[in-house]
Amino acid sequence: MTVPTLIFGWGNPSRGDDALGPALLDRIEAALAHHPEWGEVEVLTDFQLQVEHALDLDGRERVLFVDASARSEESPFRVSLLEPARDSSFTTHALSPQGVMHVYEDLKARPAPPCHLLAIAGESFELGTPLSPSARANLEAALAWTQDWLSRGAHGGPAQMAGMAGAST
Repeated sequence: MTVPTLIFGWGNPSRGDDALGPALLDRIEAALAHHPEWGEVEVLTDFQLQVEHALDLDGRERVLFVDASARSEESPFRVSLLEPARDSSFTTHALSPQGVMHVYEDLKARPAPPCHLLAIAGESFELGTPLSPSARANLEAALAWTQDWLSRGAHGGPAQMAGMAGAST
């Protein structure tokens, strides 16, 4: 049986702040045993999103995609509600979360589960570098938001997220 909540992070741990997605998932995975109130949560990570990841959406009540974002905004992260889209990533070797949702809907002939993107701000993506100090701080803020999101359960939807610091829907 598939667990209701999926958190899927991607990025390259060898490329500095690109490791923010997997780093957040490592922290969540380490905390799962101490938070039964979060319910059943599956944590998946990869270097990039692939067409095969569409099948990971099957049977979910909610999905949180987590990635690093190279942006100059002042907020440590942003959260957005995703809609399926056959975007330009559809023909590449790596898909966008919206592209993964589109593939799911094509394969299953039903709507994808509610999906959100947590984009954590990073600034340094060079090969062989560790997380930058600002990325570490942004990771802590995103971790706190994610823990709150998990605590709200499947009914903690976009309206509740809009009030979170650094979040937008």
